[in-house]
Amino acid sequence: MDTKYIIGIIVVLLVIVGAYFVLAGGSSQESINIVGSTSVQPVAEKLATEYMKKNPDVKITVQGGGSSVGIKSVQDGTADIGTSSKELKDNESAGLTQYEIGKDGIAVVVNSQNSVSGLTLEQVKGIFTGNITNWKEVGGADAQINVVVREDGSGTRDAFQEIVLGKLDNGTKVSFKKDAIVQSSTEAVQQTVVQDPNAIGFISFAAVKDAKALQIDNVAPSESTILDGTYKIQRPFLFLVKGDASGAVKAFIDWVNGAEGQAIIKSEKLVPTGKQVS
Repeated sequence: MDTKYIIGIIVVLLVIVGAYFVLAGGSSQESINIVGSTSVQPVAEKLATEYMKKNPDVKITVQGGGSSVGIKSVQDGTADIGTSSKELKDNESAGLTQYEIGKDGIAVVVNSQNSVSGLTLEQVKGIFTGNITNWKEVGGADAQINVVVREDGSGTRDAFQEIVLGKLDNGTKVSFKKDAIVQSSTEAVQQTVVQDPNAIGFISFAAVKDAKALQIDNVAPSESTILDGTYKIQRPFLFLVKGDASGAVKAFIDWVNGAEGQAIIKSEKLVPTGKQVS
């Protein structure tokens, strides 16, 4: 066989092998794992989907589990970004950088067939502590009120408990009604209310679709009332990073808190704020 022919074959093979390794190296993706609040989860999934369309070299996965799971996961390094729908306590925030991507109202929701359209904050507290047990006590039908709450560790539960139920003189949180129905996600609370004409629960305003959100002290939850503070039951949506954000994680958070990300957050019925808070 001609030497030049052999050399030509070798050159072609080297080019093919080289191209393979270049392509293989170029196809590797950076991964970002997001874990935490089930209230933050839908908007985080939307943000991740849109970001990956523009950045195919980044793979973002989003999981729920609750705010407490998000805080613990980012602290122990099993998540790149933890999410929380409550303000962090001092013992939770140590070593973490917090980014507020937006604010969310917590809507008090009832079945669409319920004739009650609004409550005072004190009436809401009375219902969820068990001091008000019949809808007729707040202008509704003569029927037992079925209270639905989130599970321990839920950021929505913690925020609602602190804002609405408050604390005793000794500083301990006021407890929910002992026989309240406990659900483990935003959607589970909503579906329980949708299926029960006498139920009442609380969920992220951004998640309201099938249930009826009540006015509280004559103020309905909306982007404007959350932004101006007249709707009192509201909380932050947080991204949490251990230490300082860097690399792909920083790039993603910068995009989330930039014009494109904040526009998506607004489209999801959240009030965009886009800022680092600690």
